[in-house]
Amino acid sequence: MPALLRSGLLAGVELAFAHPEPPGAHAAAAAARAAELGAGVHTVAVDPAGEEPSLHGLAHADVLLWDGDGAFAAFAGVGAVRAALDGAWLAIRPVATRAMEGGGLIVLVAPVPGDPHREAARAGLENLARTLSIEWARLGRRPVAILPGSGTAPEEIAELVAFLASPAGAYYSGCAFTLR
Repeated sequence: MPALLRSGLLAGVELAFAHPEPPGAHAAAAAARAAELGAGVHTVAVDPAGEEPSLHGLAHADVLLWDGDGAFAAFAGVGAVRAALDGAWLAIRPVATRAMEGGGLIVLVAPVPGDPHREAARAGLENLARTLSIEWARLGRRPVAILPGSGTAPEEIAELVAFLASPAGAYYSGCAFTLR
């Protein structure tokens, strides 16, 4: 897939890449692409069964990228659904309340479609993005969900995240981007 966005597009943007261990390929590619376009990328490991992650070294985040697909690599069944949703909240809450002064973008990357557990996590992350977009609009925070398809390449998600993090993507909030 050819690169669609110009070099340096995200210069000055700080991205926090929050993920369970191990990170999923889709969100990891998006973090790498943001770095290629000039964004500062900070990694925050999140234990979905634990406490809020430490934001050590993260003074300000313009973009929070949550890897919901990575939860399915570490957990199984209902535990993976809970890990995807609880992990998203554990990642969003401290970053949104402490590091996103003056607004910011929150991108929730859902797992690829498949069994009922994956579908439940996809629906939950979409609902979280839509609900938080209403509640946090007054704070300038813009949550969106990306719902990759079974054939979605990591590069496609990476380009979409980079676009949403750019000034051209500032219009989008509460949206669910369904990819094929």
